[in-house]
Parts: sequence; structure tokens; C-alpha cells
Amino acid sequence: MRTFKTMIMASLLSLSAMVTINVNAQSADNARFLSLVPPGGLPVIPVFEGWTANADGSTSFSFGFINRNSEGAIDLPVGALNFIEPAKYSGLQPTHFPSGRSTGAFTVTIPAEEKGTDVWWNLKPADGGDVLKVPGRATSGAYELDFVRPRPQGALQPLAGFGTNGELKAGLQAQIGEHNGLVKAGEPVVLVINATDPSDRDTTDPRFEKALPMGVTFSMYQGPGDVIFARHESTMAPTNPYKETNRRFRFWSAPGDNAMTIDDTSGVARVVATFTEPGEYMIRTMVDNFRAPDSQQGDQCCWTNIIQKVTVTP
Repeated sequence: MRTFKTMIMASLLSLSAMVTINVNAQSADNARFLSLVPPGGLPVIPVFEGWTANADGSTSFSFGFINRNSEGAIDLPVGALNFIEPAKYSGLQPTHFPSGRSTGAFTVTIPAEEKGTDVWWNLKPADGGDVLKVPGRATSGAYELDFVRPRPQGALQPLAGFGTNGELKAGLQAQIGEHNGLVKAGEPVVLVINATDPSDRDTTDPRFEKALPMGVTFSMYQGPGDVIFARHESTMAPTNPYKETNRRFRFWSAPGDNAMTIDDTSGVARVVATFTEPGEYMIRTMVDNFRAPDSQQGDQCCWTNIIQKVTVTP
């Protein structure tokens, strides 16, 4: 029996040594080994979210992406590293990819006469590697998105527009507009949007006695440099809503200066943006009503994207 136990212990020690050597060897070759959130080196993954049939007979394909690198955003300019096929639909996809999962970042809409056409989004790592691509297609009912209809408690996509009273529209790429005014590199400028929540909720339900806040997030979409966001003086900095005795207190983290809320069914949101380099930029503003029990990104509802083009001079 003692000899048998000795043999088992020897085998386990040998196996442990082999595993240690193997781990060290792989760690030397690949710093990402056993890392759940690697710092860098991974490609950006394009994602097809689903499709919608529009009233005019056209079809819209919704795309998102996954950037699994933890060391910030990755930029892939439109071209050989970031293109859509057919080529006529390329150019309005994002080129700036923050870390994490971004759902429904943009759409491609094809006219009724091209129904059945596949739209491929292609992304290639800047440091080399294979092209990752995904098709947008409307051949499966399982991928049809129904956020254009009210959710169980009445949630709908918010309406969003540019400026304090610009035209309001809803959609995953509701509208693209030009920023009016002179913008210089290194000088702050205020970006403004207005929004309305058209959701039809039962006000006798205690959850809907008061208006639910709409979330607003400004982010860089395209551009040659960086965009630094700062909280506008009209926007109060959020504070931890939990008491220190609440176990959720220490897990709360403040949203970035590019994120805020509109605490009514309609209102205006402002952010201060500084562009580091001259050139042509696009700023994506996402307006959501995720405070509602029937609205969240995981269910592909309910938010609206608008994109503002900004020309930055030296």
C-alpha cells in the first residue's frame, strides 16, 4: 500500500511539474494565457445583431462589435482594415472601438429592390492577421428585430435630434447631421442633443408614477485623433445612490463624463468635447430608456443612435 501511495504521489508531482513548465512556456509565448480580460493583441469581432423590415420595403441590418482587449479603444480606419461589401454601403461604420461589447452600433439599410442581398462587414487587425467578417442577411425570422413595436410595458425607442429643438427621430441609426459652428483642435466645444421618450406606460402602475430617466451617452465614432469628454456645467455629477451599510455601495462606480440622464419624458443633454487633432470626426449619441423593466440592450430594445459630423480645424 505504501509503495502504491508513493507511486501516486510521484505521478502527481511529475504532472504538477509538467503543468508548471507548460504554463511558464505558454506564458512566455503569450501574455494572455489564462487572462479573462487580456490587455491587448486580440482582434475586434464584428457582430450581426439582426434585421428589421421597414415600412417602405427596405431592410435594415443591425451590427455591433466586441473588443475583448482591456487596454482601451482600438481604431480601424475605413479601408483595407474596415470595409463593408457591397462597397457602396461602406463608409458610415464605426472606426473607433471601445473595450467591451457594443450592441446595435449602426445599421446598413438596403432598398426593396435589393431584398435578399447579403451585406458583409469586414474587420482586420491593424498588426496583421485574418479578416473577421459577418454577413447581414434577412433570411431567418429568428433574427428579425421587433423593437419597432411596443414592449410588454409600453417601452419604445426614444426620439432624438440635434441641438435644443432639432427634428426628432427614432432608430439604430436614426439620422446623421452636421455640427454647426467653428471647432478648433484643442479647444472645448459644447455638443447638444434633445430627446423624447414616446413610451406608452400605465401610470397606475407604481413603477411608472414618475417619468423614467433617459440615458444619454456621447462617444467617438470616427475621427483621426482622440475626443476628450467633460461634464457640462448644467449636468450634475452623479453620487453613489446607496448607503455605506448597503453591500452594493462599494460596487457602484460613477459613469463617465460622457454619460448623463434626462430626468423627464423629454429634455436636452449637453457635453463638452475637446478634439485633439484637426480633421473630420463623427460623434455617436445613444439615447436609451434602460430604466424601464422591459427595455435593455440584451433584448435589442430600446435605444436610438444619432451621429453628428464635426469638422475640426487646426
